[in-house]
Amino acid sequence: MARRHVVSRRQFLAGSAAAAAALAARRDALAQAPAQAQKFHVKPVPADIFIDHGINQETRLETLPGYLTPASHFFIRHHATPPSLDARTWRLRVEGNGVERPAELGFDDLLRLPSRSVISFVECAGNGRGFFKELMGKVASGTQWRLGGIGVAEWTGVPLGAVLELARVRRDTPRDILNVLVEGLDSVKVNRPMSLAKALEDDTLLAYAMNGEPVPPDHGFPVRAIVPGWVGISSVKWVGRIEVRDSTIDVPTTTKTYVLDGPDYPSKVVLRQQTLKSAVALPWGATLTAGRQRVRGFAWSPVGRIARVEWSLDRGTTWAPAALREPNIARAWVRWDFEWDARQGDHVILTRATDEQGNTQPASIPWNAQGYGYNVPVPHPVKVS
Repeated sequence: MARRHVVSRRQFLAGSAAAAAALAARRDALAQAPAQAQKFHVKPVPADIFIDHGINQETRLETLPGYLTPASHFFIRHHATPPSLDARTWRLRVEGNGVERPAELGFDDLLRLPSRSVISFVECAGNGRGFFKELMGKVASGTQWRLGGIGVAEWTGVPLGAVLELARVRRDTPRDILNVLVEGLDSVKVNRPMSLAKALEDDTLLAYAMNGEPVPPDHGFPVRAIVPGWVGISSVKWVGRIEVRDSTIDVPTTTKTYVLDGPDYPSKVVLRQQTLKSAVALPWGATLTAGRQRVRGFAWSPVGRIARVEWSLDRGTTWAPAALREPNIARAWVRWDFEWDARQGDHVILTRATDEQGNTQPASIPWNAQGYGYNVPVPHPVKVS
């Protein structure tokens, strides 16, 4: 079983009322701040950190300074502009025929519940979509991400299961179907169901802190869902409502979007888990000087730690092992690197990852109309001068 990297409430707050007060003070400062300083985003999105996709912003992985992704560098995936929310008046409703006692909580109610910290990636379901066009020659609809639609952070909040317990989930509610709907307070009310089993996992959170600070507006202030290992749409931002039903919940994000649809899919497949990937932390089409170079990057899996990363300079004819650097956290990522005696000319670097459950990046995948799940080893172009 994959190890989970979690921190208890005692470890996170160190038993300090002052720490909780500081979090509340920063929360209140955010609540009073202007909701939007730009058309689509609240935080700055400079071109040296992000690849501009309009409302969406892709992180340049080569700019990441360490293991955790700072909020300033965390990719942005919006369906609408961030709503202007005040944590002091924010409310969360928990309802549906799958609960015995519907509940409503304020932000302070949430803070009083036992908390948990989890280090996990959040990744757009379409991360890697651009390669369907670049490498397969067939365009898929949506933002043409390369591999920067991902970030890893320490998320702190309340296990979703603890909130569902307050509403007394009925014991006969099925656990394997998509029947726990989480809905946002943005203008389009983005929502996505998950299974009750997933909702009750210890590290499925309603998060109010990101890397020890209140979750920023672009990333779901005051509360967002964190659903480790599942596609990013499941980690709904600006959460305001949870519905539990005794039957499958069908919404557009499971019937029209976030499904695998194409010639190789006779019936649409609803996306749940992310896919295993690796990425080189160099600009696309990077230029390096000849000589000894250390090439680094990231690899991640939705189901466990990374067991190995391999690299190739001959388009996969031969492979060599890269060094893995701690930490190596399940459902987060690992940093890897290798030494390369770079010679002048044009090169491509391929990397492939294998996780502790034996899953390896595939040599090919079928096309799908919305461009999800691209995780074939990518030939990253590099020019050595």
